Amino acid sequence: MTNDFWLNLPVKDINRSKAFFNLIGFKFNDGPGNTNTSAAMIVGNKNTVIMLFEERMFKGFVNQEIADTKDSCEVLLSFSASSKDGVDEIARLAVEAGGASNHVPKEMEGYMYGCVFSDLDGHKWNVLYMKS
Repeated sequence: MTNDFWLNLPVKDINRSKAFFNLIGFKFNDGPGNTNTSAAMIVGNKNTVIMLFEERMFKGFVNQEIADTKDSCEVLLSFSASSKDGVDEIARLAVEAGGASNHVPKEMEGYMYGCVFSDLDGHKWNVLYMKS
C-alpha cells in the first residue's frame, strides 16, 4: 500500500528555480530533500511535495534523457487559486519571474477560470479557479 506521494521535476539551476517559484507564492520545506542540487517544494493545503532536482541528478534516477520541453509537454501540473484575481496574479507573476505564457486567463468548460504558463525549464503549469 502507498503512504506518500510526490512529483519529481528536472531543473537546470536549482537556485533560479527556487527563486521563480518563491516569486509566484510557492513555499519550500526546510527539511529533507533540500541540498545544493534539490529542493522540496510544498504545494496546496494538502502539502503535496514537488521535488526539484538538477538535471544531472534527475537523469541518474531515470537512466534516460529528459524530455525536451521546447518541443513537447510531458505533463500538465494543475493547482488551484482562491479566486479569478488570484489566477490573474499568479499568471502575471510567473511571466514577470521569467516564465512564459501564450495563454490569456479565461473561462474554460463553464466552471473553470484558468491559465497555463511555463516555468524556467518549460514545465507546464495550469492555475485554476473552479466555481463551487
